[in-house]
Amino acid sequence: MQSSDYLLRRLKELNEIGIALSRQHDINSLLETILVAAKRITNADAGTLYLYEPDQQILRFEILRNDTLKTAMGGTSGGPISFYPIRLYNEAGNPNHAMVVSHAALTGETVNIPDAYMAQGFDFSGTKNFDTKTGYHSKSFLTVPMLNHENEVIGVLQLINAQDKEDGKIVEFSADDQQIIESLASVASSCSWKNCLRVSYN
Repeated sequence: MQSSDYLLRRLKELNEIGIALSRQHDINSLLETILVAAKRITNADAGTLYLYEPDQQILRFEILRNDTLKTAMGGTSGGPISFYPIRLYNEAGNPNHAMVVSHAALTGETVNIPDAYMAQGFDFSGTKNFDTKTGYHSKSFLTVPMLNHENEVIGVLQLINAQDKEDGKIVEFSADDQQIIESLASVASSCSWKNCLRVSYN
């Protein structure tokens, strides 16, 4: 069980993040702030933020960070993202529940997976291919949908490989991690972000 002081510190940090987001008007810097804050709060090694494009019904990779691989794509890095977007529906019009991020977007529910290599019900073949090519080992996943005030999905935040603060070993994301990132996703989906997106893409 976490101490009350620890939880208070996390809530204080969440409040500070909310203030920082409310002052941010550049979309790249805003997304960077969201993802970096989520990684820091959960001590995650990697993370990706996807934005939903309703006209194409896809989740587009918007910003990606991986500390171990020293990878920075999208956001303020300026580096292009070469990964294909995630489709929410297949060619037959059936919902894509095989992929974790599309499932989270379709259902509006958080998915917390302790070990992707042991998980049932989701297709992690792309993740495993990535690991084989890079030598990385993707294990724990926390995938949180970002919903606006009308309960519509506007994006998905996915964190990978929570690290134990004592020995650095990969551990699962805790229930407290999940709760605070869901709160962060709610803050990040506020009116200020919608305005920022409207200015940036219209």
